Amino acid sequence: MFALLDGNNFYVSCERVFRPSLQGRPVVVLSNNDGCAISRSDEAKALGVKMAQPHFEFRHLEEHAGLVALSANFTLYGDMSDRMMSLAAGMGPGQEIYSIDESFIDVTGVRGDLRERARAVRSRILQWIGIPCCVGIAPTKTLAKLANHIAKDAERKPGSYPATQAQVCDLSSLSCNEVEELLASTEVGDVWGVGRRIGEQLREGGVTTALDLAKLDPATARRRWSVVLERTVRELQGLSCIDLDDAPPPKKEIACTRSFGHPVRELPPLIEAVSEFAARAAEKLRRQGSLAGMVHVFAHTSPFRPGPKFARSLTVPLRRPTCDTAAITQAAVMGIELLFEPGYNIAKAGVMLLELNDGSILQGELDLESEEGRERSKLMRAVDTLNDRYGKGTLRIASTGTAGDQREWTMKQQRRTPNYTTDWRQVPIARA
Repeated sequence: MFALLDGNNFYVSCERVFRPSLQGRPVVVLSNNDGCAISRSDEAKALGVKMAQPHFEFRHLEEHAGLVALSANFTLYGDMSDRMMSLAAGMGPGQEIYSIDESFIDVTGVRGDLRERARAVRSRILQWIGIPCCVGIAPTKTLAKLANHIAKDAERKPGSYPATQAQVCDLSSLSCNEVEELLASTEVGDVWGVGRRIGEQLREGGVTTALDLAKLDPATARRRWSVVLERTVRELQGLSCIDLDDAPPPKKEIACTRSFGHPVRELPPLIEAVSEFAARAAEKLRRQGSLAGMVHVFAHTSPFRPGPKFARSLTVPLRRPTCDTAAITQAAVMGIELLFEPGYNIAKAGVMLLELNDGSILQGELDLESEEGRERSKLMRAVDTLNDRYGKGTLRIASTGTAGDQREWTMKQQRRTPNYTTDWRQVPIARA
């Protein structure tokens, strides 16, 4: 038995926790460089703002409809997610954090009324950290995801589903006829695992609802589409085919890429940017206990802006697999120096770490227990500890520059709110 807990309009909800004046107003959180909408309040959706819609297309709503558009503050959202997930874990013994705002919980064998337990956890999250959420409960992960969708729409769109299913929907407590009625009211494209292309093909074949898909022969689904759709059909039929992933496998590649706030034409600011990306990628690498064997670096102009085009990349092999920021940054800077050519408006660059290996397995082979290796390892641990405690960038490689957010290539985040929960200098002050 699974429960899926999902924060409603998560990025917007995080912003509203610290700015109560935004409650009831249309709010949109924008992507990097304030480009497009990545989170919308229900009020913004009602105004017609679409997910991924460019900001310039709905900017007029700020004046005419009171819409508030904010820059993304991923530091805040990540910290609020950690708090929400720690409370969500109280629902059951096993947890899989599926995304920044979603968490699967294994509630198999949990005693008592699961629906009441879910409501209690939901109320606790709302009271303790201010994030509204919905919970779906079902025998399979696909059905739990569907139950969560029902719980959200029953609250947001009265009449789409029975009001009794709002906020918390427990399919396991319903009769077969009641479950079929809910599936019949759900578009096939709203089923987890059904993409747009396959959804169109299913509708052309007469499969228009989740109930139609549940009644599809699994062998037919596999033969005409894929084993993935066969698994989805079986899950809709109540057969659990997707286990809880308590510990996601280590990433096979780690990347840090950014679009620039302003075009970069010279090498020095490009070196600063690549150094920053390499340091962040190295930090992620150490967090999962891996070593990288190669560093891939790239830079290109914008495909949407007029002018000469530039797009180049280079892979630099490391002398030995490492997670040392200095070695990785040195390789990235070497790569960008080799591929750079003046006269272009560089709009984006990035660093990817390739050929990742388990650091604990390779440790003996690479003689990382030498005196130099131990000292470098201690240094990296100290850097990570201080940056975790005092904020990212407290200690950094010199080649990243010293101008902070004033660096030429830094992303546009003119509407970003403070890091209320992770920076002592930005903690909100309550006045009587």
